[in-house]
Formats: sequence, C-alpha cells, structure tokens
Amino acid sequence: MRILQTPGRLFATGGVESYVRNLSKELVGMGHEVAAICGDEPGENAVDKRIRIETLRSTGKIANTSITPRLPLALLKEDFDILHTHLPTPWSADWSSIVSRLKGRPLVLTYHSDIAGTGLAHHIAAAYNYTALKFLLRNADRIIITRQSYLSKHLSGQKKKIAIIPIGVDSRVFRPVPTKKKGDVFFLSVLDDYHGFKGLDLLLEAVRIAKRDMPDLRLIVGGDGSKRIFYEDASRSMGLSRNVEFVGSVPQERLTEYYNGCDLFVLPSTDPGRETFGIVLLEAMACGIPVIATGIAGPAEAIRESGAGLVVPPGNKSMLAEAMIRILGNRDLAASMGIEGRRLAEKKYNWRRIAEQTAALYEELI
Repeated sequence: MRILQTPGRLFATGGVESYVRNLSKELVGMGHEVAAICGDEPGENAVDKRIRIETLRSTGKIANTSITPRLPLALLKEDFDILHTHLPTPWSADWSSIVSRLKGRPLVLTYHSDIAGTGLAHHIAAAYNYTALKFLLRNADRIIITRQSYLSKHLSGQKKKIAIIPIGVDSRVFRPVPTKKKGDVFFLSVLDDYHGFKGLDLLLEAVRIAKRDMPDLRLIVGGDGSKRIFYEDASRSMGLSRNVEFVGSVPQERLTEYYNGCDLFVLPSTDPGRETFGIVLLEAMACGIPVIATGIAGPAEAIRESGAGLVVPPGNKSMLAEAMIRILGNRDLAASMGIEGRRLAEKKYNWRRIAEQTAALYEELI
C-alpha cells in the first residue's frame, strides 16, 4: 500500500511524533510505501530513511498547531492509497480530510487526545470542537483510539467507526541495561503550560509527603520548557532542593540510561482529555522498571492486571506518595513488577504487532 502520514510535525519530541515515526518504520519494514508531510519544526529525533518526508515551512502557530500554507497543494500532488492523519493538530488533519475526499481516497484518523487549551486557546479550541471537528469526524472512514479506558465526548456519535489499537514501544531500544544509579524516581515530560496535565506539580507534592518516611528520596525530572524555572522554584519553596534534580532535555540516545538509572518511573497524569496515552510508561516497563500511573493512562488497566506497577486515582497526592513508598520500600516487589513490565511491553505493546493491526485496518478500506 501507498500510505501518506500527515502529523503536524515529525522530528520533535512528543507522543504523536513518536507514534508516527515508529508506526511508519514498521509499515515500511512490512513492505509498504510510506510518505509523510509535516511542518518544519526542528527536533533531534531521527526518522527511518526509507520514509519519504516533505517538510513545509511554517508561518506561525495557533496554540500547539503549526500553520503551513503550502499543505493543501502538497497533499493534492501526492498519490496514495490511504491517508492517515492525527489529532490534536487540526490544521494538518482538516486539510487531510478535505483532500482525501477530493481524491476519493480513504481517511484514517488517530484521535490521540482532545483539542484543548487555556486562555484564548481554550476559546479557539471550543469553537473548533463544535464546528470543524464535526466535519472531520464525519469524513473519517475509521477512527483509531489508543486507550480503551477513555472515549472522548466528541467521539460519542462515531462508535461504529472506532478501532482500538494501542501505542507501542521498541523493546530492542528500551531494555534493561546495567547503569549507574541516578535517583529513585524518574519523571519525563515537556515542562510547559500545555503539558501541565502530566502532573509534575502533583508529583512534587507527593515527594514532599513521602520524604517524611524516606528523607533521602531523590526525584529526577527530565525535560525542558517554558515552565522549568516555575517548577524549580516550586521545588525549592517546598524544601525539596536536595530531593529533586532537574536534568533538562534528555537526548533520545540517553533515555534508556535514565530509565535504568532509577528504581521507579511515575506519570501522574490528571486530564483524560489531554493524556494521549503515556508512551513513557511503556518505555520504562520495557527497561524493566516498575511504574506508577493514574487510571487515565493508556496502559493503566494492563499495568494493574499484570502487576507491572501501581495505578492510583488522578489528583490524589497522598495515594501517590503511598504508592511510591510501597514500591521503593520493597525490593522484591519492585523486581517482580519490573519483570512483569518487561514481559507486558514485549507481548502486548510490540510495534510490529501494532503495525500489523493498523495495516489490516487500512486493507479493509481499499
């Protein structure tokens, strides 16, 4: 098949970008022809050279979406069997919808998360959700969601189109390796206003509580962004200067080192509408590290059922602190969780298996 992917961007760090890069890599490995058209936003992440990529100049952003005026013409010039687009980047998704109809080709939409924002972006998102989004959802031939535990209210009328296919992890890259210890707990996210739903503020509060029982507890915070100084100041004001280390952006090639260098990974997501899945949980599990997630994360139910970690209610700092103390205070429990996490990552979240499910969905439409 000739597959065209239209993410908002491709080289930057982020869940949607990682999804498109890895899915496309596996599809090419299966013998399909994959091309991608995206914005020119820079990033350090490499893309498989077998994927043909066209980057378009961006003239600015509305909220988290790059505006690329040449996109409609670039899409019209492409010859494809399937067009696969993604939300929450409406510009690329909406033009993909229009062009797929003009060309009479099937449109697959992966609905990673709701379109939301704060301030002015909130009002723009609300207007979009009640106008253009409805047109896009009607036009999509199939809609992929990655979490069985959460169905957006915007998708309530589209249940017949929905397919549940999870996100995957490359267990050849993310694997247990001997590493010098860096800390007890690892957290990884972009540190900006948009990604506040990842719950770092809540995690800092939980560390302050857990510190009463574990005075030497060390949290390693990976990631950078416009709110890094805010979080650093908050950490100091809580008396956590010796307990929290902000290491900045972690290069892709060093992620495995950081996962393996800590005893526990925590992702305390708070907003089900914005949490796309929680790929970092899969990466940590593939490295054999126990995890703590909230119930809104994509693999939460699998984590609970397999014993790969603990699942706590979103927004509950006391239960989060108790969960951290329970795992960090029991080496045998942590070791067994790590083993189960690795097994789960290899069995259920293998990228090749997920690419096969996605290709089968494509084939139903052409």
